[in-house]
Amino acid sequence: MPSKEDVFDAVKNILIEALACDDDEVTMEATMVGDLGAESIDFLDIVFNLEQEFSISIDRGELFPEDILNNEEYVVDGSVNEAGITALQARMPFIDLSGFADNPRIQDFGNLLTVGDICSFVASKSE
Repeated sequence: MPSKEDVFDAVKNILIEALACDDDEVTMEATMVGDLGAESIDFLDIVFNLEQEFSISIDRGELFPEDILNNEEYVVDGSVNEAGITALQARMPFIDLSGFADNPRIQDFGNLLTVGDICSFVASKSE
């Protein structure tokens, strides 16, 4: 299993390549969308490269739960309901959803996922 530092260094290199961002922009606290400017198409490249780099398999929706965020059972008037928050927490235990749960607007979800969250996810898949 790679060390936390090794995981971060590899994730950082993948993000610099995929998002054409500067080395100093990729910190553990940087958000994928808000800080690094990641878009939907970028996430496909990022997932592919994470799988290759760490020899892991990432199922669709593990990192980006569109099936929950686009489901009328979980989303009402642009916000994720309690059942949706529960589903997100079950799917994404590596991300802190406490702040999002207080004001769960779909439009804000993209700004939750940080580089640190991706590193935690990769580490959990590599165990």
